[in-house]
Amino acid sequence: MSERNGLRYGLLGLALIALLGVLLFIVVDRTPPAQAAEADEPPKLESISELDGKAPARRDLDIQTWDTAEGAKVLFVAAPELPMFDLRLTFAAGSSQDGDAPGLATLTNAMLNEGVQGKDVTAIAQGFEGLGADFSNGAYRDMAVAGLRSLTDPKLRDPALDLFTQVIGAPTFPEDSLARIKNQMLAGFEYQKQNPGKLAGLALFDKLYGKHPYAHSSEGDEKSIPAIGVAQLQAFHKKAYAAGNVVIALVGDLSREEAEAIAKRVSEALPKGPKLAKVATPETPKPGTTHIEFPSAQTHLLLAQLGIDRNEPDYAALYLGNQILGGGGFGTRLMEEVREKRGLTYGVSSGFTAMQVAGPFMIGLQTRAELSDGTLKLVKDIVRDYLAKGPTQKELDDAKRELAGSFPLSTASNADIVGQLGAIGFYGLPLTYLEDFMKQVQGLSVEQVKAAMDKHLNPDSFVIVTAGPTVPQKELPAPTEKRFKPSFGIPEH
Repeated sequence: MSERNGLRYGLLGLALIALLGVLLFIVVDRTPPAQAAEADEPPKLESISELDGKAPARRDLDIQTWDTAEGAKVLFVAAPELPMFDLRLTFAAGSSQDGDAPGLATLTNAMLNEGVQGKDVTAIAQGFEGLGADFSNGAYRDMAVAGLRSLTDPKLRDPALDLFTQVIGAPTFPEDSLARIKNQMLAGFEYQKQNPGKLAGLALFDKLYGKHPYAHSSEGDEKSIPAIGVAQLQAFHKKAYAAGNVVIALVGDLSREEAEAIAKRVSEALPKGPKLAKVATPETPKPGTTHIEFPSAQTHLLLAQLGIDRNEPDYAALYLGNQILGGGGFGTRLMEEVREKRGLTYGVSSGFTAMQVAGPFMIGLQTRAELSDGTLKLVKDIVRDYLAKGPTQKELDDAKRELAGSFPLSTASNADIVGQLGAIGFYGLPLTYLEDFMKQVQGLSVEQVKAAMDKHLNPDSFVIVTAGPTVPQKELPAPTEKRFKPSFGIPEH
């Protein structure tokens, strides 16, 4: 056995052991304490081979939903196993709502916990920490989120919720914090100039989306950020952080009555207002290649075209089809042909990012600068061949088995579940989405996957961005069945 394969098999073994540990925890820990003594002891696993061809058990989620008086949508799952709860607010307040001030949504979200009446950023952090609670937040293209994890003991839960509702409902946006965060963001923009992958990504979205709100970075840029003031943050918060514009997800050791009380408390703390309108559908861009000159040993290659929105009927087929093409790590078509047989890259991946409106389908990799033209052609040829012939039955079966094995991890923890609930509520998916998705995936045929991929992708429609040096090109090495042993040193840009 080679050193490389030994490492891979060792890691695979560790991953399987970790998966078994998680699955056994889920099966055992979901039995309520009062019933544990009466429950039959679960059968013990004698060998990993017993899992072959079997889908591991997944938590069954009893999702309850309602709307608050202020218009907030609530999704709740009771999870009494641990004396804690996770709360996640998902607002339609991402950078697609920035208007003519790129970065406004991100800056507003970053400023939430910088100050409330009578407390500065340090006092807020110490307040959560002293209660054993954790505050989290983030902003993206479609959405902005804020979360709280707390123990359910009322002596800790109530003050944690008091502080959380102040932070998300009545931030003061202090000027000194705004100046500090702006400086951090501006420093980040300077760093981006030294990162060819980041430069390529920014250019790709610009070329792919043109004048659409998805085109600009969620972080804004060095021109837009300095001009944003406190008044703009306050106006954006009042509009985008309104109760009618949020999905409240709750998971934990709570009764329905307690969950309703928490949701009511949060909803009442937010500004009053309706749900914001969804952004327009983007126009299909013209295919073409843009090169960014950058002094490096390797060239970044990014290929993209408009993909799908999150409610696309072909979502399951496209997800499974992409797992075979380039989304499933080792063993995918792209990894086999580009890395394993030719040693052209450390890694190559592809994926659909399904959003409120058509998100991107992207392929990304790095390769030696003198082989970039040939590698780019090879990638396009692989996609073309895959769309023309579709997956093999073995590839389809392997991908289904892999998804069946990994899917339970999507609900392995309360944090995982609250994230799933947020997405279900935000994108208007059915409450049975998680069960429906796996049934759809397992029922797909080769012909259905091929038809879906061919319908939504076209190798002649790629918008391509490359970042690297202009150097004389060389022919690609011939493919070989001998697997290339990767270097574990630090890759050059």
